[in-house]
Amino acid sequence: MSARRRGPAPVRGYGITGWSRAFVSVVEAEADHRHITGARRYFRDRHVDGLQIGEGRVTSSVRGTQLDPFEVILVTRVVDPETVIDLLRRTGSAGDLLALARGEQPPGLGNLIAPTESADVESDCTCPDEAPRCVHVLATAFEVAAEIDRRPTTLLQVMGTDLPALLAAAGDADEDGDDRDDATWNNATGNTDDGPMLPDDFYGDRVVLPPPPPVPAVDALTELDPAVLRIALRSSGVAVTQVAEAFDDLATFYAEIKRRT
Repeated sequence: MSARRRGPAPVRGYGITGWSRAFVSVVEAEADHRHITGARRYFRDRHVDGLQIGEGRVTSSVRGTQLDPFEVILVTRVVDPETVIDLLRRTGSAGDLLALARGEQPPGLGNLIAPTESADVESDCTCPDEAPRCVHVLATAFEVAAEIDRRPTTLLQVMGTDLPALLAAAGDADEDGDDRDDATWNNATGNTDDGPMLPDDFYGDRVVLPPPPPVPAVDALTELDPAVLRIALRSSGVAVTQVAEAFDDLATFYAEIKRRT
């Protein structure tokens, strides 16, 4: 019995989105080509285990050339939610929080959250390599970047905050703004919106959705391709003599559905 051939393993990627690329570029800034190439191979072959992303701290174990894995720690420069909200107001980017909640990566918020220089991400590894960024640190950073690609709020967590903290800071800012003259507050902060930074119904629970578009009635049996159905039935083990009975059963089922609707 011949062994079943396996297809090629799916290619892994990172740095696909803007926030992810911003994080990777800062970590790679102190690395040379040889270390980056080796780290990409480690990432592709899944050498990073036990990735833990906390607030301003990332840890992992990376399997290298020795028997025991190497332990990696990344520590980032944490951001202050109140400062981020104030800067979003000043730049007129209050809607970035809503975009992030929808799973987007708004560039305005990203510029305030993402690291901008190598010192923003400190790294340490138990390996003997004395390079500023060893392959184990880089491979861990690539795994973090892949998580940011999948879930943008990961960058917030890496930089020491999260979406609930930003929303809470925005809510506090709205309450503080209620005690000030609207024109004075808007001029001082650069906020061009007359309303609060966060709407009352942030998640849209009270939004009335429009009715669905009308769908024209279609006779399913008329649109059905008998040849495709015959192939499907035969591949599932249905005898040829039972194919006609299957068509009759379908006609009966559709007739009953149309009668009830």
